[in-house]
Amino acid sequence: MAAKGIGIYENQVYSSRVVRSEFDKNWKTTITRSGYVVYTAQKNRAQVTVLLTTGARKLITFNKGGQVIVGSGGVSHYSKPHWALDL
Repeated sequence: MAAKGIGIYENQVYSSRVVRSEFDKNWKTTITRSGYVVYTAQKNRAQVTVLLTTGARKLITFNKGGQVIVGSGGVSHYSKPHWALDL
């Protein structure tokens, strides 16, 4: 399902192709005991821009409470639901 200006609605996704991520000001960052970094959306429409190893860029939008979990080797897990837009 595509929503105008937001992108494609996706369920839980993970990626090992993320080179860089830029989070807007609507995120809280925590580190778990096991070493994962957890970014939690503090407001609806919290956004993160992701650069992939392929050179593709994506804008990912979450509602409040959505999470991005980053583990070892740069593997990123994106909670459901979220919207992804190719830039």
